[in-house]
Amino acid sequence: MSAQRTISFPSQELIDAVGSLPENLKPVLWDLQTDPQVPLEDIEIAVMPYMAAPAALRNVRKAPNLKIVQTQTTGYDGMVELIGDRADINTAAGVHAASTAEMAIGLAIASLRGFPQAVRDQRDARWNPQQWPGLADRTVGLVGVGGIGEEIRKRLEPFEVNLLRFGSMARTDDHGEILAASDLAAHAPKIEVLILIVPLNNSTHHLVDAQLLAQLPDGATIVNVARGPVVDTQALVAEVASGRLHVASDVFDPEPLPEDHPLWKCPNALIIPHNGGNTAAFFPRMVKLLHRQLAAWSAGQPGENQVHRS
Repeated sequence: MSAQRTISFPSQELIDAVGSLPENLKPVLWDLQTDPQVPLEDIEIAVMPYMAAPAALRNVRKAPNLKIVQTQTTGYDGMVELIGDRADINTAAGVHAASTAEMAIGLAIASLRGFPQAVRDQRDARWNPQQWPGLADRTVGLVGVGGIGEEIRKRLEPFEVNLLRFGSMARTDDHGEILAASDLAAHAPKIEVLILIVPLNNSTHHLVDAQLLAQLPDGATIVNVARGPVVDTQALVAEVASGRLHVASDVFDPEPLPEDHPLWKCPNALIIPHNGGNTAAFFPRMVKLLHRQLAAWSAGQPGENQVHRS
């Protein structure tokens, strides 16, 4: 067994839930805002807080001997720049897959069946039956075919949609054709529901821009469960405020969405405050992942979901 290593956890609740650690791993509480009860130089592995503010995350740099950073999110945009070559980065890929897929389907159904309007009508005690597009028979463009994209695909099957999937490159898999994301604009005129679940990087920043939005048919709905900057917000606001397109999104650029942001006042916008992975399923699934990671780290192995190496 290797020498003892100190691992920090962002909350006592997480330490208690994880329980006993392998003998060569020592737990310590560090929320990245207050000082831990051990010297910062001792910390070799750090579990990051969930959805912490960037200012707090930057404090991880105070641990000079850090070797591994474990996020509690699937996305790790900004983390490589934050950590650099100082430490490995492991994500919580898989932990949020089911809940984020739920959110994507829920947003699509809520928008396409007029739930936001129904809530406004209920507030005003107004009986207002009307026809909405619905999800069945719609052409859905699913941009992103990773773990969460696959969970979304599975959940779309019972809804009898015409599904077009887009990945980083054109290929086929066990479920059929995957189109290249670079061809998204060519297919946009027939996409009635555009679901985004891609990582945020240089190639996906503003993937959905004014030009692509203009190619979508009137009444199309954009469902974003990826990251806010995947969509050009200014271009999105122009299309949604005009009433031509709908948006049902869990993520935005910027976040939090400012109180005076025009999207708040758009009746064809459904706004969720980045709750995609934040369900009761998250915490126990995160604990199960940490159990596997701790066993790997104790044995000197890199663990699951390593996305960056020091």
